[in-house]
Amino acid sequence: MDRREAVLRELNLYPLWVRRDLPVAVQEALPVVAVSNAAGEGNPAITHRVAPEAIIQASEVNPALDAVPPHVRDEMPDSSARVSETDIFSLSANHEAATENSAIALQARKDSLLEFQRKHAGGALARLDWPELKEKVRDCNDCRLRAGCAQPVFGTGDEHADWLFVGEAPGAEEDARNEPFVGESGKLLDNMLMAIKLRRGANVYIANVIKCRPPEDRTPHIGEIAACLPYLKRQIGLLQPKLIVAMGKTAATSLLNSDATLATLRGRVYDYAGIPLIVTYHPAYLLRKPTEKASAWEDLCLAVETMKGLAG
Repeated sequence: MDRREAVLRELNLYPLWVRRDLPVAVQEALPVVAVSNAAGEGNPAITHRVAPEAIIQASEVNPALDAVPPHVRDEMPDSSARVSETDIFSLSANHEAATENSAIALQARKDSLLEFQRKHAGGALARLDWPELKEKVRDCNDCRLRAGCAQPVFGTGDEHADWLFVGEAPGAEEDARNEPFVGESGKLLDNMLMAIKLRRGANVYIANVIKCRPPEDRTPHIGEIAACLPYLKRQIGLLQPKLIVAMGKTAATSLLNSDATLATLRGRVYDYAGIPLIVTYHPAYLLRKPTEKASAWEDLCLAVETMKGLAG
């Protein structure tokens, strides 16, 4: 053995030729032995170590685990350990809750408003009369709006009225006074009624789609409409008005099950369960945009002509 081979063997760099179709056999560790200096006494002795014969199969090695220091590896949880029943139930409950919430959100997007209402309204309201319906609305907690308002605003007026005016939801003043359409929008509505020879409480009933005030008077969400609209529908069933005036987009689209714009819905007579329905602007919108008052007057004239046609 020459000096170069001895050095390579000491560094474990000397090639070991093995047939490809056979496992690599590694010799067992042998004691370190001194190799005599063939060149002379002036050169230091070179030691070499023979590799062990035992084979470690690649499939038995976990490189990631081998890279972890032993003191850390000992503290790692055993991946084969049995998960406790408590952990299983917790994981299962979290998964089911996440799946259920995702399913509800997806279904709400897929459903039309009418389908959503049918699934959540039930049939119990159809048997309630006025006092029972008022009590039901008073105690309702079907959506989050009840927690943020002073009281539900049921409606007001003649419970045998021919005219029904429907708005969106109560505002701050309506919530405080427990009456729909008060304040500036209420004054404008009163003037609109006077223009067609009507007045609040006399052959007129006023209600909203939503009975509880939304936070900061925002537009109601579809779930809130779906929870509250059955109350309005029961009010219509008890009232049996001759004509409905839907004021504003929320009232119009909710009763007509439509997502059309208010401008598109105006100027026509619709049929709601056999009752003529006219669409017009909400008084609060008219306060913000007075130029549309002329259009609202056209809608009121259409309502009057429709009512006259019913009488004739």
